[in-house]
This record gives sequence, structure tokens and C-alpha cells, in this order.
Amino acid sequence: MATAPIPRISPAEYLKLEEETGQRFEYLNGEVFAMSGGTYPHNLISTNLIQRIGGLVREKGCKTMTSDQRIVVMETGLETYPDVSVICGKVQLAGVHGMAIANPVVLVEVLSKSTEAYDRGEKSAHYRRIESLQEYLLIAQGTVRVERYRRAGNNEWVLSEFTDVGGVLELASLGIEIPIAAIYDGVEFGAGGGQ
Repeated sequence: MATAPIPRISPAEYLKLEEETGQRFEYLNGEVFAMSGGTYPHNLISTNLIQRIGGLVREKGCKTMTSDQRIVVMETGLETYPDVSVICGKVQLAGVHGMAIANPVVLVEVLSKSTEAYDRGEKSAHYRRIESLQEYLLIAQGTVRVERYRRAGNNEWVLSEFTDVGGVLELASLGIEIPIAAIYDGVEFGAGGGQ
């Protein structure tokens, strides 16, 4: 998630900034925000999900993307980098440089102290405006807690929370189930760098 805003810039300047610095920035209405790096537990959880989901959906015509893939919210103009994205069927590219994905089915954010309020609030509000999005996951890294928001129709979203490491997360939009233990495989709670 973003840290401090940089003065308003054009889409061309945004692309140039990313190219010249080699960093990722979130972009909305001319404002860019530097994306912070993830901790070891954060990256491990993301990797666990990418591997697990990717292995289960590949044969279904879906692709699982890392945090290097930019997503665009067409209705609001937000361009950002979720921790994990899943796209099914034909990929729709758009955004200021035409390479951001506009049609994810599932998005995942691994929470940290610096991003949690934004991921739950403003960013979540942007994500819910993506027409193709069916499920949005918020995953804690310092404790076992997975929150799944599932589109129920008429712009209603239903929350389910998973706090038992022995539980199973169902992603109905993908037709798969993932053991909660697999999401947290290798994560040591209470170890340094957890948030």
C-alpha cells in the first residue's frame, strides 16, 4: 500500500516514473503512492496462495498472478498491485498503459499494520466496483484469520471469517477449496517481521 503521495502527475509521467525507478506505484486521479515491500510472512502467504490456487485452476482456464501484475478499476481509475489476482477466461487489458488487467475474478490482500485500514476501507471500496470480481480475500499475517467477501448480487457482499487452522476456504467462483493450513504453511506466528 501507499505511503506518501507525490504531487499530481499525468498518466505518461506515472509510467515514466515506474520505468525510471523500477518501483511500483499505485495511481489514482493523477496521484501516485509508493508501494511498500512485504515481510517474509507476507510473501510466504502470497506464495502459498499463488502456488495452491494456480495448481487448482490452471485446467479451468484461469491464471494466477503475483503482486507484479497491475489491476485497474475501470469505474474509478485506480491502478494498483494486489498481492494475488486470479483471472478466468480472456484477459481484458486497460489502464493508462494498456497493460493493467481489468477483469479479475478473485483478489487477495495480505494485511499488515501499515496497509490494513486502507485494504479494508478505501481499497476494498474500489475493488467492489470491479464488475467481474466475485471474491475478495483479506488475510492476516500475524494470526490465523482469513476474511472472504463474496458477491451475493445487487452489490451485496457476504463476509465469512476463517480462524481455525483446520478449516477449509471455499472459493466458489473458482470451484476450489483450500485448507487454511496450506495458506499459512511455514508461517511462524510471533516470529519477527509478522506485521
